[in-house]
Amino acid sequence: MASIEFVTLDVADPTAADRFYTAAFGLDARLRLRASEEPTTGFRGFTLALTVSQPADVNALIDAAVDAGATPLKPAGKSLWGYGGVVQAPDGAIWKVATSAKKDSGPATRKIDDMVLLLGVADVAASKRFYVGQGLAVAKSFGRVYVEFAAGSGPVKLALYRHRALAKDAGVSPEGTGSHRLGIGGTAGPFTDPDGFAWEAGSLAATS
Repeated sequence: MASIEFVTLDVADPTAADRFYTAAFGLDARLRLRASEEPTTGFRGFTLALTVSQPADVNALIDAAVDAGATPLKPAGKSLWGYGGVVQAPDGAIWKVATSAKKDSGPATRKIDDMVLLLGVADVAASKRFYVGQGLAVAKSFGRVYVEFAAGSGPVKLALYRHRALAKDAGVSPEGTGSHRLGIGGTAGPFTDPDGFAWEAGSLAATS
């Protein structure tokens, strides 16, 4: 089964971005950074989600991100599905921190249970067929609205959402042009999907 081993963000200043992510989320080898000045404007077509076990953990990570320089897009709060908030990192990447729990079960921690890459696509059904053809296995599917793939042996999950719906969920305009500034490192690559997202061959053991 194909899997995602890491996600690479193209950033203008890798040193500053590394400082931010270390302070905000403490992410490990699942996230890589590389220098790029490739032009991009507006919504880049993807978001990254961190799932945690309780609302207190959401607040801890959101607060740490804002203190480190992130811009709040959606304040942390309750919803029908749980509790979460959205921030935009200084490099422009959009991050959602969420939990399905609505009540705390203990003291706040900064433990991240899962990391999910959500791609905003033009046609969910067509992109689902494409990724199944690349060896990914479907874990959840809601018609032409949302698809989530099994993580397999990789530490990053992949999900597909309609482009406009994903932008709305993030609290931003769906308009955007230029590079996604995103590289997906996994066992299925290299290839470029129907929406222009580039997969690269790689493993966690490889150097960035």
